[in-house]
Amino acid sequence: MDGGAGGEAGGICADLIRFDTTNRGEGVARPERPAAEYVAGLLDEAGAEAEIVESAPGRASVLARIAGTDSSHPAFLVHGHLDVVPADAADWTVPPFSGEVRDGCVWGRGAVDMKGSLAMTLAVVRRRLREGRRTRGDLVLAFLADEECTGEYGSRYVAREHREVFEGCTEAISESGGFSVDAGGTRIYPIATGERGTTWMKLTARGTAGHGSKPAPDNAVAEIAHAVSRLAAHEWPVRLTPGVRALLDGLADALGTVIDHDRLDEEAARLGRAGHLFAGTIRNSVNPTRLDAGYKVNVVPGTATAQVDGRYLPGAGEEFLATIDRLLGPKVTREFINYEEAPAADPAGPTFAALAGALRAEDPVARPVPYVMAGGTDAKSFHRIGITSFGFAPLLLGPDLDYFGMFHGVDERVPLEGLAFGTRVLDRFLDTR
Repeated sequence: MDGGAGGEAGGICADLIRFDTTNRGEGVARPERPAAEYVAGLLDEAGAEAEIVESAPGRASVLARIAGTDSSHPAFLVHGHLDVVPADAADWTVPPFSGEVRDGCVWGRGAVDMKGSLAMTLAVVRRRLREGRRTRGDLVLAFLADEECTGEYGSRYVAREHREVFEGCTEAISESGGFSVDAGGTRIYPIATGERGTTWMKLTARGTAGHGSKPAPDNAVAEIAHAVSRLAAHEWPVRLTPGVRALLDGLADALGTVIDHDRLDEEAARLGRAGHLFAGTIRNSVNPTRLDAGYKVNVVPGTATAQVDGRYLPGAGEEFLATIDRLLGPKVTREFINYEEAPAADPAGPTFAALAGALRAEDPVARPVPYVMAGGTDAKSFHRIGITSFGFAPLLLGPDLDYFGMFHGVDERVPLEGLAFGTRVLDRFLDTR
């Protein structure tokens, strides 16, 4: 394994995992502050002036701006998050916050999502500073709280309250792209150029409260149940956005196959892991996730609520919400818990070309393709202030490691050799900035 930045990345990753930064959402979270102090210490030690900012007690993010060699050149942002989703130790092979190294991998919650990526960034930046190598434009770093909820305590806060740190930034890289996908001997590297928009909604039905033994034609529980059932049963039509079309074309070329656009669900199943790259981004979606009503079995409540996770494709927001309203009907209202637009980047521009070039330089058989994420990241917050993000946290993975299964999954882990590869790719890419 690379004994320089790559070797250091493995150690930093293990250390970061040992900070329990579990985020359960709705403001219930372990403080990111201890992890933020560790990150700031690593940056300060290498000569970067890191600032810890808090949006609430313990909800800390780290910001740094490292001067480049040309003050007239655009600044560039690398951002990532310190928090992680919960992990039940009873389900894991190793304690999820141990950072144990086993079988050539660092194990623990956040290894992939996304403390491994943060470790690569830190190791590369520290090495470049030690060697006196600077990017042409300023390099801005943001290690953020609260991505696993809405970003209100992290990316939204820093974009709103510390806007000056990002002055001159127009582009960025962050998570969920640049990893290898083994497709029958071909190594595909999806680089995220967009993601679906987010509409988390609370639905409310109102009826007439009464005794459970009496007729209840205006039953709020029944109304919410029918509405949720209509949402769940709706078959959303396929909508091919430019980003997904570019992905399909890239996959067809890399795999030497024809992908039938009229049978994309079947094609996704046929192509296996490569098909996972577009299976969740060819249509809008809405999933019921929570139901709440009543307090006693023999009382008909006057209100009933549900929560749903809606995701819409770039450019499809108005159509999506119109369909939701039609399915809900006149007796159910909706309000946003979280609404974020669908950001998109240029898959034909120079930054994508530089990202792809860095991958090919370290893996001659790499086949980079543009990719639209089904979920969401902090990129949405930076999109609000005019910064376009590419999903790029490069990893070379063995064919047996299910990258998508590692996200929020049991026994999350990242290969040490994959981290070493990623540091080399990131270093090459930063030379282009």
